[in-house]
Amino acid sequence: MIAQDIIIRPVITEKSMLGASEKKYTFEVAKSANKIEIAKACEELFKVEVAKVNTVSVRGRFRRQGRNNGGYTKAWKKAVVTLKSDSKPIEFFEGMM
Repeated sequence: MIAQDIIIRPVITEKSMLGASEKKYTFEVAKSANKIEIAKACEELFKVEVAKVNTVSVRGRFRRQGRNNGGYTKAWKKAVVTLKSDSKPIEFFEGMM
């Protein structure tokens, strides 16, 4: 897989923006990607040095649609990427704060 297939999108929430000040960035990643692939993809896409990667599989939540119909949102995988202290920050997140 190429880097664009591994990192799907950034996760923009209040909590993830607080982590960006500590060089911790949150992304939605491919379910089949492992920590090593995620680290290499971040280094390739953003030209940064990755210290560590934490991942969590987020299960789909039950949502009601109408009166009796219900379904689940899609399940996805989240990765929190921590950069080395001497690495430059990711510019995309810097514009958000």
